[in-house]
Amino acid sequence: MGFQHFTTCFLLALCILSQGLAKGALGFACNWGTRLTHPLPPQITVKLLKDNGFKQVKLFEADPGALKALGNSGIEVMVGIPNDLLATLATNVNAAIAWVNQNVSTYISKNGVNIRYVAVGNEAFLKTYNGRFVNSTFPAIQNIQAALIKAGLGRQVKVTTPLNADVYQSDSGLPSGGSFRPDIQNQMISIIKFLSQNGGPLTFNIYPFLSLDADPHFPKEFAFFDGSAAPVVDGSITYTNVFDANYDTLITALEKNGFGQMPVIIGEVGWPTDGTASANIKNAQRFNQGLINRIVKRQGSPKRPTPPDIYLFGFIDEDAKSIEPGPFERHWGIFNFDGSIKYPLNLGGGKQLVAAKGVSYLPKQWCVMSSQANVQDPAVLADSMSKACTYADCTCLSPGASCSGLDTRGNASYAFNMYYQTMDQRKDACQFNGLSVITNINPSPPQSACQFKIMIDLGKHEKKSTSSAAPKRKLHLMVMLVSSFIFTVILSLCA
Repeated sequence: MGFQHFTTCFLLALCILSQGLAKGALGFACNWGTRLTHPLPPQITVKLLKDNGFKQVKLFEADPGALKALGNSGIEVMVGIPNDLLATLATNVNAAIAWVNQNVSTYISKNGVNIRYVAVGNEAFLKTYNGRFVNSTFPAIQNIQAALIKAGLGRQVKVTTPLNADVYQSDSGLPSGGSFRPDIQNQMISIIKFLSQNGGPLTFNIYPFLSLDADPHFPKEFAFFDGSAAPVVDGSITYTNVFDANYDTLITALEKNGFGQMPVIIGEVGWPTDGTASANIKNAQRFNQGLINRIVKRQGSPKRPTPPDIYLFGFIDEDAKSIEPGPFERHWGIFNFDGSIKYPLNLGGGKQLVAAKGVSYLPKQWCVMSSQANVQDPAVLADSMSKACTYADCTCLSPGASCSGLDTRGNASYAFNMYYQTMDQRKDACQFNGLSVITNINPSPPQSACQFKIMIDLGKHEKKSTSSAAPKRKLHLMVMLVSSFIFTVILSLCA
């Protein structure tokens, strides 16, 4: 009898513990973006995740290198499906079956990847898409769910769809007035009902930074968890920060439509460190430390005291990410592109951030503007800058960004060096109409946030999937090519 009682108690305790782990109660969650010209090797990234207590990760696409590295790591994975696949998956269930077999079943069975969610699309109802994905999202969700069931994974892997906070609104300006946008009300209810029936959560992205960056009249202190802005009073509830107010607007919208108990995941929330005046180290550290403090304390919102799983955005900077939303898009990481620490964060229990180990770099040399160069011809300089910033990341030169205070020579040197590093320090990559020279002296301004980078040496990090790495890198460079940012940079620098 005593032994049976012990066994029962032990199994009960084990179940409770496993539920706590499944909900991420004992660790952090983050987004791992892979849009980099010189990506940190996946094995090093996974080690960095584990060293810093991240037990859940979201991938925006089924990246083979990332998924293989996550095998047998114990990290729970949410794997994403890009929006450009939604139409095919919505109209062809066999395409959904093939996608699940290739990107979910295989990695679970052969690589031991702990895939828990499939995120169908990413912010597909965003207003700026003008309804492009509205009619394909729900059918794609249905077909992926059917494919998971066919693969025998219906219980293990749940379907969700990450949505932007612009899918709900409040006519009163208060959380209690929350409702879904009228133009997508029917689609939202269909999706929520289907996910609820199949045990899947809703996923939403909330960005206090964007609220501040987009509105010059937005009260800055209300964007932070420790802010001193005047509180927003909504009946018996008082809100001291925009995150809680935004989240509870969503909860109200769910309650009004009969889904008050619907599980919710915060798929993205964070603060960038560069690209605009508000995107800086000080603000990012303040916001993310406040966010982590809430996660550690298991603090929810006024309407939902039990907190949701929160995926920090992002883990590492992505220098090849599209900057259509703004130049800050490449600077969301709590770590730099190479896994080095941007700013300290207290992770609770006296634990601090730990930097990546075992990273190999290109030689310590930089391409800068020659002291003998003639800068009087603006056309020559503009042509050289255009070449450099078309293929490399010059977002740190944006107005208000970390390197925006450089003079003409400094601007040119930064652009030249970014191109030189992006092209793996090839000899012909530091040839800009006779204006440039290679130096062994670090040109980064002293006591400044502006840093002249040296890239990761990809040649020293042998990869098993070299065949897939090359085309992906070309794709990322093409993203830079089509970016309209180059025009604003040249105009601002050469006006």
